[in-house]
Amino acid sequence: MKDKSKIIVISISILLGLIIHGYFIGKSLESFRKEDRFISVKGFSEREVKANLATWSIKTRISTNDLIEGITQIEENKNKIVDFLLKNSIKKDEIIEQNARVVDKATREFGGSDIGTYRYIIEKNIQVRTPNVDTIQYVSRQTDKLLKIGVLIADNNDYNPAVKYIFTNLNEIKPQMLSEATQNAKKAAIEFTKESNVKLGKIKKANQGLFSIIDRDYSISNPSDYYAPNVNDIYKTIKVVVNIEYSIQ
Repeated sequence: MKDKSKIIVISISILLGLIIHGYFIGKSLESFRKEDRFISVKGFSEREVKANLATWSIKTRISTNDLIEGITQIEENKNKIVDFLLKNSIKKDEIIEQNARVVDKATREFGGSDIGTYRYIIEKNIQVRTPNVDTIQYVSRQTDKLLKIGVLIADNNDYNPAVKYIFTNLNEIKPQMLSEATQNAKKAAIEFTKESNVKLGKIKKANQGLFSIIDRDYSISNPSDYYAPNVNDIYKTIKVVVNIEYSIQ
């Protein structure tokens, strides 16, 4: 009888142990499932800013058969351009003169012996770099005055425009934009929890997207930022997106 009683007691103890162990395992799994539940939301921030730096590349070009005469002429063109800039409120220390470039078509490795009417092409580039973006915007539209005094300005293309407007103060507005994007993400998460009847927990993971700076007028007509121009417009649109995961209960 004593042996049977011992067996019964041991059996009951084992059974109770399994029940208690199973209870805690169940609670652990329940806790795991709750902690594993999360939502992923995006937060967006956008700013419109004005460029604080302008660069203007002015290139004059002539064709000639007399190299000495051509160098003299390109120097005269350069002096006329600098004088034009100074008379239009651009400071002397904002004007950067670059070396003249000479192409001798007779010495080209490719192209054959036909050099056309003129043997030499001479180019001179002058760059303006200034924070006075409004001045550059105005003066760069007055280059017809240079044509009237015999200075030919070489053409530029859309991929490398002569005048570029740049915004350099991104670091000053980054904190505010990131804070705004994070708040917008949280608002979206709260709205989701209300509709889903769950409780919002803590942030599990947060990823900051890249800041994009694009020309304002382009951003209005084109929703995509891929290959968007960012130097043609004096006004810019800056965007950032953050991705945040919140745990839910």
